[in-house]
Amino acid sequence: MVRKPIGEEVRHRFPRLTMSLFMAAIFFLINTFVPGTIDEITLPGINVNAGTLIGTIALIFTAIFMIRALADALVLSDILTDVFVRRLGIKEERSPKRAAREAIYIIAIILVTTALQPLLDTLEPSVKGLLSNITIYVALGIILVLIYDIGRILYRIVERKTESVADSLARMAERRKNRE
Repeated sequence: MVRKPIGEEVRHRFPRLTMSLFMAAIFFLINTFVPGTIDEITLPGINVNAGTLIGTIALIFTAIFMIRALADALVLSDILTDVFVRRLGIKEERSPKRAAREAIYIIAIILVTTALQPLLDTLEPSVKGLLSNITIYVALGIILVLIYDIGRILYRIVERKTESVADSLARMAERRKNRE
């Protein structure tokens, strides 16, 4: 994978993050104010309340833009973390850093899922339950994948350290044997 220079990445991600947050705020406001003004209208043919349909669509777009914003924010936070760590003069391996980053991703996913629940509660009960379950199960699936990857990373670290200790013990045993 070819990585972009940091400045180019920031120039690309920051405006996109700003616009995604702005669009999420607009759709959130639409979801908050518009459905209540057209509650009495029922769409013929599909027998759905127009307010519920607009609220659901606005909520979906809010979630899409929030996910885009979160992805850009995570990349920017990775860049800021790298810059901060380099300024401190700390050299670190990639694997432990990635495991820590994934732990932060898990916390962010939990926070976003929790924050979406009150928004989902504003929907009609038939839609609310389904979207709430989908949100929870998707978040759970992503969290399980991240936990699995953290486990693999930690396993590799422990395996390397164990092999290093085993090599040291083997060398000590060989030296002791050669002395006798």
